[in-house]
Amino acid sequence: MNKIIKKYVPMTETAFYILLSLTEPRHGYGIIKRVEEMTEGRLILGSGTIYGTLTKMQRDQVITIYSDEKRKTIYEITSLGKELMQVEMGRLKELHANVLRYEEDFK
Repeated sequence: MNKIIKKYVPMTETAFYILLSLTEPRHGYGIIKRVEEMTEGRLILGSGTIYGTLTKMQRDQVITIYSDEKRKTIYEITSLGKELMQVEMGRLKELHANVLRYEEDFK
């Protein structure tokens, strides 16, 4: 397994939703709004959190800059980022299957 993938898995909820929001290129504020929409307002990312994570992900080549307009940097997911999401989604599917299988044991 790629060392970057090992570095990110298991993913933080913030990192997961940032990448999940990048089904199309978006700028930082667009990512914040999309994550808020996807989680029905449960997760509201602060600008410090998102830009720190975006910088780390860009350094690790999980995302890249799609374009850099006036004061709006547009980000997109890379093929490595997509591979990372596939690994994490597989892990989450296993987790979900086990929740369904064993949830009755905790009632």
